[in-house]
Amino acid sequence: MRLAPARVGDAIAAIDTPSLVIDLDAFERNLARMAAFARERGVRLRPHAKTHKCAAIALQQIALGAVGVCVQKTGEAAALVAGGVRDLFVSNEVIAPHKLARLAALAGEVKLAIAVDSVQGIERLAAAVRAAGSSIDVLVEVDVGHGRCGVAPGEAGALARQVVAHAGLRFAGLHAYHGPAQHFRSPAERETAIRHAVAVALAARAAVTSVGIACPLVTGAGSGTFMLEAASGVYGEIQPGSYVFLDADYARNTADPNAPRFEQALFVKSQVMSRGLAHAVLDAGHKSHAIDSGLPTVWGRDDLEFTNGGDEHGLLRVRLRGREALPTLGETVWLVPGHIDPTVNLHDHLVALRGGLDGGVVEAVWRVDARGALD
Repeated sequence: MRLAPARVGDAIAAIDTPSLVIDLDAFERNLARMAAFARERGVRLRPHAKTHKCAAIALQQIALGAVGVCVQKTGEAAALVAGGVRDLFVSNEVIAPHKLARLAALAGEVKLAIAVDSVQGIERLAAAVRAAGSSIDVLVEVDVGHGRCGVAPGEAGALARQVVAHAGLRFAGLHAYHGPAQHFRSPAERETAIRHAVAVALAARAAVTSVGIACPLVTGAGSGTFMLEAASGVYGEIQPGSYVFLDADYARNTADPNAPRFEQALFVKSQVMSRGLAHAVLDAGHKSHAIDSGLPTVWGRDDLEFTNGGDEHGLLRVRLRGREALPTLGETVWLVPGHIDPTVNLHDHLVALRGGLDGGVVEAVWRVDARGALD
């Protein structure tokens, strides 16, 4: 792990580049708004920690009322448990016996849940839990439109029956997440997608209860649609993650006027290290930000465009003619990543800045505890 890019008490100028910087004031408003929404709507909030991969942030979310967090990977779960998180849902299928053994051991220390979508997955999980002498909550994943993991709604009852047949496995409900809908640009598109997801989740719940098994919970939703799932009367828990930071891709969505307003709160601090006649070169290339959802945008400078410079270089060019105001050599440039989750996974630390990007002071430096936890 490399040295931290800043120390508590540092001014902005002392923060190394490229590095991830959190605007704490915006970040805390985001946390508070989502917590208030869940509380007012009477739904459980279980934020997705794959966004930040940081135990310090997860514990702040829980302190504000979240019941726990979601993770996607065994390694993420282990890293956050080591950081003090005591209630986690692995909202993904785990099929490898050695990984299931690791989760079964963790389930002896904390409250743990996992998603399943196959008989083989259930059998292997049951064997791991039996060997560890622990117990675990199990949610059957239903494909509500993502086209990734999950079963058809009519299959949910058979899998729930398979779960309850094993000592140590507790059927806890259904996992029903529609990932692509989070980035459908218009509110109408998102509403149509979630209306379908709710109908599928209802059918899956009926399939479970038809075999005599109670279905205590339907969980799902993300930062683009959580208000729709919460209003459905079907979902009892929401799993938004990106709301804590946001990114350039979420900024392309047309906001739902009925949703809380969240602010951009995480930035890549970069510096101009070279100048040409018609471009500036930043020290933040693709190794400092993910590009699967597009290149970063330049915060506060609509006249500038970030273009591909390679692994360690970013190129800035003037987008609007007549405003030839490229930043100067050594000047700080704040970038908004295209996709926040994989961007965070490229960094060891998050620098938490109090007082804004103009004159703030470093209040904390948090480790990205689950960085690289791909297992």
